[in-house]
This record gives sequence, C-alpha cells and structure tokens, in this order.
Amino acid sequence: MRIVVSGAAGFIGSHMCDRLLLEGHTVVGLDNLLTGSVENLSHLESHAAFRFIEHDVNVPLNGAVADAAVDAVLHMASAASPKDYLAHPIETLEVGSAGTRNMLDLAKAHGARFLVTSTSECYGDPLVHPQVETYWGNVNPVGPRSCYDESKRFAEAITMAYHRTHGVRTNIARIFNTYGPRMQLNDGRVVPAFLDQALRGEPLTVFGDGSQTRSFCYVSDLVDGLYRLMLSDERYPVNLGNPREMTILEFAEQICKLTNSASSIVRMPLPEDDPRQRKPDISKAKSILGWEPRVPLEEGLKRTADYFQGKVLG
Repeated sequence: MRIVVSGAAGFIGSHMCDRLLLEGHTVVGLDNLLTGSVENLSHLESHAAFRFIEHDVNVPLNGAVADAAVDAVLHMASAASPKDYLAHPIETLEVGSAGTRNMLDLAKAHGARFLVTSTSECYGDPLVHPQVETYWGNVNPVGPRSCYDESKRFAEAITMAYHRTHGVRTNIARIFNTYGPRMQLNDGRVVPAFLDQALRGEPLTVFGDGSQTRSFCYVSDLVDGLYRLMLSDERYPVNLGNPREMTILEFAEQICKLTNSASSIVRMPLPEDDPRQRKPDISKAKSILGWEPRVPLEEGLKRTADYFQGKVLG
C-alpha cells in the first residue's frame, strides 16, 4: 500500500513509518516540524520506499501527495506533551480540527482507509477506573489542557461523521502513555524528565504527592497495536496502552534503581486538571486485534535509558 503519515517526524510517527516500511509499504511522511524532528527520520533518508515532505496538514494537500494513489492515511500529527500543547494551544486545536478534516478529505478522495491517533486524555480526570472505551470522560472544556483534550475529542467526532456520511473506512486509536527512544528530553513528560534528571544526578521532580497513577507502554508494542487496528474493520475507538499501573512515586524510584542514581525526589504543585488515575482497559484490543503489550517495563526502560544516556552524557 501507499500510505500517507502525518506527524511522521514525531516520536510515535517515526516509529510507525519504520513499521510500515518493514511490512513492505510505500510511505509518504508529512510534518511541519513544530514539535517533530527530522533527526527521527534521518535513518530513512536513503530508503527507496520513503519520502518526507515538510508540510502543515492544516493546509490542504495538493501535488504529488494528493494526485498519486493513496491506500491509507494515518493522521498522527499533533503536539502531544503538555509542555508543547500549552505552548501551542491554537495550533493544537487546528491540527485536531482543520488538520483532521484535510486528512479525511484525502482518504475520501482516494477511497483510502483512515486512522486517527486519539488519546486517553479524552477521558479527562476519569471517574471510571480502569478506563473503557464506552466511558465518555470527565473533561474540563475550558481548562488549560482543553486545547489538547478537545482537539482529540473533535477529531474522533469528525472521523465518525466522515465514516457515517461518506463511508470512509475509519479507525480511532486512543493512545495511553507511551515511551521509548526518540522522545524529546525536554518535552516535559515523565519518562524523559525522570531519565534526564536521574542520568544527570539531579533531583527527580514529582508533582503533587506522587500518588497519581500512570501505565506505560513501550513504543514498539503501541505501533504493533496501531498497525493491527489500521487493518481492522473496527470503527469505534480502541484503547492501546499497557494496563500495568503504578504511582508516579513508584515510577521515580524504579528510574533511580535502573540508572543507579542517588537522585533525591523533590515535590512541586500538581498541575491543573492533571489526571489522578490512568489505566487502560484493553479487553477490546485483545478481543478484536489479538493485541496486548509484550515488552516488560524494565526492558523497555533499559532500552530508553540507553538511548537517552547518549543524549545526556554525550
């Protein structure tokens, strides 16, 4: 298949390009590099089946991308870390709305399948635990995080509207916390932040009392779930994440142990609307896709720490 991937220079997007090429597909990667990095795709520069185009998907596609055959569209473009989407709230809302519609129009014009990467943030600060796809969420629509939460909720809504109105073959992935190589050290998310601090011997910053929970999925597992979902006939949202749950304080201690760091822990006020619990119910993914995470946290963190060690320590 010839597959167009938006957000191709991002952390997950670049790994998705790797997987698609490994499966024998031709890939056209799009990214405006607002938060992505061409370094994430540098190993694909000479790949005959890959082409990168710097493009903002909020602007309609034309030329070679839109005119040639397209078999699948993967819309993965968006700021994803709180640091990035709080710095670029309008751009984040635009890529979830105008960007999603432009990519849907591309899929519609070519009769292509379409997958959008949504987020567990659609559940907000959940009142249901673990989070199942039928839960509608507890989201503050006017809070500081709403630019991200509501852009993704809109993206899901317009994706379903194109499926119902135009018959586009759509898939919606709700991604939970994912980590691995190619994350940006300074993006503010907990895995790179803790690893950066631990490797430098600096105190680890824990927000609140550290009792809030997260579950972490290694990127290769997540990409495998996305690939299976892209090929499926499931039109409604599917959770993709690792159901192994731990507190942020437990996670900080594990990072210190992994890196043999003597770093202490300092506490900062909890950000507004920060979810207290985050754990996916992946029963649907297991049943429909035959998917579940396979990389143990300890192994995934070691691979990620090895990657960041070269970045932090040179």
